[in-house]
Amino acid sequence: MNNNLFRFMLWTAALAVLILGSACSNNPSSASDNQQNDSVQAANSAPEESAQPEVTLSFLHWRGEDAESFNGIISKFQEVYPNITVEMQTLPSDQYQTSALVKIADGSAGDLFASFPGAQFEAVAKAGLYADLSAEPFLASFNEALIGAGVKDNKQLAVPYQLVYNDPIYNVKLFQQLGLTPPADWDGFLEMCAELKENGLIPIAFAGADIGPGQFMNTMVMNNLPSDDAFTKVEAGEAKLTDDWWIKTLSQIRELNDKGYFQPNALGTKDAAAGALFIQEKAAILASGSYQLAQNKAQNPNLEQALLAPITVAADQAKYEGIHTSTFLLGVNSKSKHPEEAKKFLEFLSRREIAGQYANETGQNVTVKDVEYNTQELKLVSEWAKKKTLFQPRFTITNGENQKAVTNSIQAVLGGSSPEAAAKEAQAIIDQQLSR
Repeated sequence: MNNNLFRFMLWTAALAVLILGSACSNNPSSASDNQQNDSVQAANSAPEESAQPEVTLSFLHWRGEDAESFNGIISKFQEVYPNITVEMQTLPSDQYQTSALVKIADGSAGDLFASFPGAQFEAVAKAGLYADLSAEPFLASFNEALIGAGVKDNKQLAVPYQLVYNDPIYNVKLFQQLGLTPPADWDGFLEMCAELKENGLIPIAFAGADIGPGQFMNTMVMNNLPSDDAFTKVEAGEAKLTDDWWIKTLSQIRELNDKGYFQPNALGTKDAAAGALFIQEKAAILASGSYQLAQNKAQNPNLEQALLAPITVAADQAKYEGIHTSTFLLGVNSKSKHPEEAKKFLEFLSRREIAGQYANETGQNVTVKDVEYNTQELKLVSEWAKKKTLFQPRFTITNGENQKAVTNSIQAVLGGSSPEAAAKEAQAIIDQQLSR
């Protein structure tokens, strides 16, 4: 074969291959396969648009006893939002009143935080540390009548999560054994206390060194108030603590102490010690509130408990049967770097099944609508929604120094001061605040 012929044959073979390749590239299925491969390669090389940045939220509150329940809820939240990590920090309630504001002020802690109603809520609002929640759809999950404590200037700045009845707790079995029922007037209340004392019981366990004055004052003053806004008028200079209604309240608290209806050294007794007297069934009544029912039951499963409010007037003069408070106000920090994620966590807490989990695990009634309660204590407390109750008067005092002056006047009469002298000293502090 000569060279020219050989070259011709190679050229012909190459041409055939090119023609065959062209035909294959015009085949529809082959074109689709090529496009699909190109798409896969592009997808593998491009960043995922659905990926969310990793965020760590700080959740700050004072209820360390609820940490186990919150940890479970946080785990569920992080399953729904895997890119959001929630770190929880708790402080004792007495420290929280004074130090929480400092922690959240620079935005480094408390993307979502709890606050007390009244003076602390006012202080946080005045500092501009609440993000406005007014337009958030999850507000529809709450009982509107119970979240007003978080409203200021027509804006929903925080959402109260817990519903508490600040009425003393009594031992149902001890009352039944002695044939006692909650009295309907002040004379009956004194007679009941006398009967309890005669039978070797401490009538009322009272934590005079810390929470007692702030809790017990509410039921003691509710029917003595000349108007529901009496403390608001005191702060405005339109009424005084030296007026008859507060002198009467201090006199009645001192009467209980002087007659031995509190335990010895009530002024030096802290919350845990007072609670122990009730849990051990040495005291028939505990001057605290519904928030303590679950703790008591956990430490003494044989306890049968109910709520009882002292009626400080004649039965036909009583306006209220007890006290309620919507508290544990959850707010989003306006200084937060992650406000939208904090709102997602608050929305998650507002879901009925999550609020129900929290309520039943912690023994706290909640402000979320249609929650199902499964413990005797929670069902008992929910019955108080049918009674005529007043929002906690102490939390209508919006100045922290004024609030302290009021509770200090109770401690003063326990320490031996006359009601008139204690009230005068407290009013002097309020006058100082008014002059500023």
